[in-house]
Amino acid sequence: MAANEPGQPDVKLANNGAVSNYTRNFATPASALAIGAHPDDVEFGCGGLLAKWAADGCTIHHLVCTDGSKGTWDVDADVAALAARRQLEQREAALRLAASSPDHAGEVRFLGHVDGELDSTLAVRGEVARVIREIRPQVVLGHDPWKRYRLHPDHRHAGLLACEGIVASRDPHFFPEHGLEHHRPDALLLWEADEPDHVEDVSDHVDTKLDALLAHESQFESTMKSVDDSALDAFRVRINDRLSSLGAPHDLGAAEVYKLITSL
Repeated sequence: MAANEPGQPDVKLANNGAVSNYTRNFATPASALAIGAHPDDVEFGCGGLLAKWAADGCTIHHLVCTDGSKGTWDVDADVAALAARRQLEQREAALRLAASSPDHAGEVRFLGHVDGELDSTLAVRGEVARVIREIRPQVVLGHDPWKRYRLHPDHRHAGLLACEGIVASRDPHFFPEHGLEHHRPDALLLWEADEPDHVEDVSDHVDTKLDALLAHESQFESTMKSVDDSALDAFRVRINDRLSSLGAPHDLGAAEVYKLITSL
């Protein structure tokens, strides 16, 4: 097998060439909450899995930690207008992920912290814990905060907030001022993991993931490097190739991989 491309997780193989030490295809939960640093992070990180679960009856919720106001290369941009636009794009992306089962498009919430200035403070941990207690998801998904050589601090802090928010949500003596019953999710799935141990077959949901990503039109130039139709086609190819490469070691047409934590 060819060496992994930069940024791809290291895949462990058994002597017979099969992938070892991976669990596969978590049972569809009743509800899931995906916590992203910016609008579009959820779609990149776990859009295929959320589309699969929505089609199977799971209610999908989003929590976006920042306003996305730095998501442009235009030095003269109206950042307040950009932040408002990105909320609309995120809501549309959430609807597209649940397109096959519209009743399972859940809430889209925004903490509204300034893009690039997110921090995993006690106060923000309380904000995340409150959302978890209110929505009461069976599964939480988020950035892996321990990914090596990560440059963007918002991704690291959003990952920490997902983990720490679960701890605060599950224990009744954290943030009693919420006035809410504590809640312990069944599982946490972290995307962007250096050492994933769980694979999800998303072969039938790549187009839905792509459609949701393309709702983020303000990001075509900066994030997707797509300023015209041909560049958008190239972006689609890159996503397809990426998911195919993650699936190949597992004999899957397309996959997303995660670090799965069930001892919550």
